[in-house]
Amino acid sequence: MPDIAAFIDQFGALLAQGTVDTLIMVFLSTGIAYVFGILLGVILHLTAPGGLRPAPVVNAVLGWIVNIGRSLPFIILLVAIMPVTMLVAHATTGVQGVVFPLVVATAPFVARMVEQSLAEVPREVVEATEACGASVPRIVFSALLPEALPSIVRGVAVTLIAVLGYTAIAGAVGAGGLGDIAIRYGYYRYEDQVMIVTVVLLVILVQVIQSVCNLIARKVDHR
Repeated sequence: MPDIAAFIDQFGALLAQGTVDTLIMVFLSTGIAYVFGILLGVILHLTAPGGLRPAPVVNAVLGWIVNIGRSLPFIILLVAIMPVTMLVAHATTGVQGVVFPLVVATAPFVARMVEQSLAEVPREVVEATEACGASVPRIVFSALLPEALPSIVRGVAVTLIAVLGYTAIAGAVGAGGLGDIAIRYGYYRYEDQVMIVTVVLLVILVQVIQSVCNLIARKVDHR
């Protein structure tokens, strides 16, 4: 007990702040990424061959851009766009400096998942909405997105967990959060207890995210 009390006294506040910083990075960047990712995913779905508004050139160019974004390892992307990050966020370290790279890395990932979720919507649902004379935006918001919502919510869990991993990687360049703590104290200073606790906290966060998203997905799935 004295050892635990001493550990909490020495590192408790640091780990608590690291957890808060990690949660801010994960949820803020994921939320912004979904705004762009859903838009991109809808456009990819609509402009695909057989879509409601086929546009091969637009689909190919946009798909090419999305694929490039998905193919770059996050640590390389993080370093490569540092000048742009400085212009946008006025920082390249800490929570403020990592949100923009996280959004850039995550939005293409989200776009492909949303596109796949929309492709799983039964064609009959879309045709029924079309038969009522609905416009394309109305079809998207009243048929496609509601029907794809359970799948999209399950994709949120995958995205959040992936972004959580990205924040740990970003700790290598001083992004803050649990990853930064694990590297600074667990790796450079050989504080094994700090490393173990940060890993445990990350595992707990993964389990909570997955469980909550599964619960929400079941609630919104009326099939």
